[in-house]
Amino acid sequence: MPTILGQNQYGKAENRVVKIVRDGDTHHIKDLNVSVALSGDMAEVHYSGSNANVLPTDTTKNTVYAFAKEHGIESAEQFGIHLARHFVTSQNPIHRARIRIEEYAWERIATSDAGDTKHSFVRKGQETRVSQITYDGEKWEIISGLKDLTVLNSTDSEFWGYVKDKYTTLREAYDRILATDVSARWRYNWTDDAEPMPNWEKSYEQARRHMLHAFAQTYSLSLQQTLYQMGTRIIDSCGEIDEIRFSLPNNHHFLVDLEPFELKNETADGAVYFAADRPYGLIEATVLRDGVEPRIPVDLTNL
Repeated sequence: MPTILGQNQYGKAENRVVKIVRDGDTHHIKDLNVSVALSGDMAEVHYSGSNANVLPTDTTKNTVYAFAKEHGIESAEQFGIHLARHFVTSQNPIHRARIRIEEYAWERIATSDAGDTKHSFVRKGQETRVSQITYDGEKWEIISGLKDLTVLNSTDSEFWGYVKDKYTTLREAYDRILATDVSARWRYNWTDDAEPMPNWEKSYEQARRHMLHAFAQTYSLSLQQTLYQMGTRIIDSCGEIDEIRFSLPNNHHFLVDLEPFELKNETADGAVYFAADRPYGLIEATVLRDGVEPRIPVDLTNL
């Protein structure tokens, strides 16, 4: 049977870019992992091998590094916007550009005698910031977020009243540890160059803060309830964000049986737990502003 070409794209993946800005003796660092995917009039390279419409992936790599110097890196989102606009507007065969960026955060090393150093940094281990910038020559879609943000509540969490059948062995819990590694993506309602652009750095910090506050302040009867409260807090507080999707593994903590050692584990002064990394429950959901259609792919945050 005859075949036809379906969706296709190409580009250079995982370009590691470290930009140092020297403000006298004080230095600033931006550390990104940038992946470029381009699509458009690319049928012939698949059908006949003609490269007439192909911008080499090596050129996309070079563009990433040149733009880091030429435009700087104000934010991951702004850098991705510069790149996407360039690829779509400078090459007629390219109709759509998607830029995915991971940002690795650094903080200054504090020394006891001199405070924060001006040019020495330690890599932050809390989370990785992520962004996806897509441009088709007319409209933008900016999806930002984070992954690997580990959070834990040592109390104020319960889990009971669930369905039970002959395979159920889990005991109901009225005071448990709730822990997860947050993977979240949120979509901005900025889509047009004619509209005022959000402050990407400020928006990220606000979304992260509201997410953490909701996790800490929600008395949780299920991880699903906590997820919804985290998303709701962000949507209610950040008018530039219309949609957010979470993938939250339930990092189980089980009481260790210390009876063989004649020790009572669950006491008023605390307890000892075993942290199990797998298997784990995986809770996923999207929270939307009322009246907004979902657009974040459901597989963008999950396994």
